[in-house]
Amino acid sequence: MRTIAKSRYRAEIGLYYEDFVKGDVYEHRPGRTITDADNIQFSLLTMNLHPMHCDANFAATSEFGKPLVNSGLTLAIVLGMTVPEVSGQAVANLGWKDIDLTAPVFPGDTIYAESEILEKRESKSRPGQGIVTVRTTGTKQDGTVFMTFVRSALVHSRASALAQDRNY
Repeated sequence: MRTIAKSRYRAEIGLYYEDFVKGDVYEHRPGRTITDADNIQFSLLTMNLHPMHCDANFAATSEFGKPLVNSGLTLAIVLGMTVPEVSGQAVANLGWKDIDLTAPVFPGDTIYAESEILEKRESKSRPGQGIVTVRTTGTKQDGTVFMTFVRSALVHSRASALAQDRNY
């Protein structure tokens, strides 16, 4: 919360560049239980017509015996879970790498995420901003790791953000 005037505050989302410390880990909450409807709607919305995501009869004949959650959906949800801490003050995402899908996710699973700060450095070309790199891990309700990825974002410093007086 940022103080706007006496007894008046504005909610803010995300940490500023100077708030990040290498090695810190942020547990992103709340978790998200993925439903059949989430999986089917996302798959069809993104034109991923693979029957493992939207045809329960087909999926029943697979090695999993039931539909799999579209990995694009799990990536989007895990990424979204990180925004309140990692990128709420970001100018831009700079990239993702090393996206590893290590276990299946099924409708009915609840997923959680955490991010470790791997490194940070001040931007050479954008004063008042810095690059923060994190490793994010997605886990299921039983502790199974189902996804990891590394992401870098260009993040405002507190002074840079306040100088822009972003009233939204």
